[in-house]
Amino acid sequence: MTTSGRLPYPISLTGDGVTLREWRDEDLDELVTMLDEPDIARWTPMPSPFDAEAGVAYLKRARQGRLSGQRIQLAITTDGAKPLGEVLLFGVDAGLREAELGYLVSVQHRRRGLASAALALLSGYARSTLGLSRLLLRIDPGNTSSTAVARRCGYRLTGEPPILQEGPYGPSSLDTWELVSGAGSRMERLRNVAARRYGRRG
Repeated sequence: MTTSGRLPYPISLTGDGVTLREWRDEDLDELVTMLDEPDIARWTPMPSPFDAEAGVAYLKRARQGRLSGQRIQLAITTDGAKPLGEVLLFGVDAGLREAELGYLVSVQHRRRGLASAALALLSGYARSTLGLSRLLLRIDPGNTSSTAVARRCGYRLTGEPPILQEGPYGPSSLDTWELVSGAGSRMERLRNVAARRYGRRG
């Protein structure tokens, strides 16, 4: 992580056939088309219908989150031009060296491996450049496409209690998936943090 604890801005990442770039104001029409879709509303807390007003607000929040260093929120492209999806990293805990990620792809561009490529690329960046050792996904078990992406990228279910999420079509129950490097399970790392902080006893 940077010494200030702020996530870097701006960034662009390229690999495995995708380029991840910052959102732009001129992406509004593509963003609205992407997010005004039943499956997006079913599995995420996005407003539905998702119109131009919602899109403007979405891009404004994305920019604020990037400028404040609170999250990484990037458009998925194949060439740096038209956005075909989104991948993001947020909720960084510097002490535990963990963060949550998310991803989505426009309905007409699914089944091309874009989500897997984008998730793997941002996950690698989070581990190698940001120094994070545990990355999390929250996925409704009914979202089989998303769970398949998680598995392909090396994420595994944690067995933690489900998390309730409210969406436009009612609540959903999210399982936690993790990608861990180096320090073992979350409980092992919590014990290590406590041992370093308070000293071993006995």
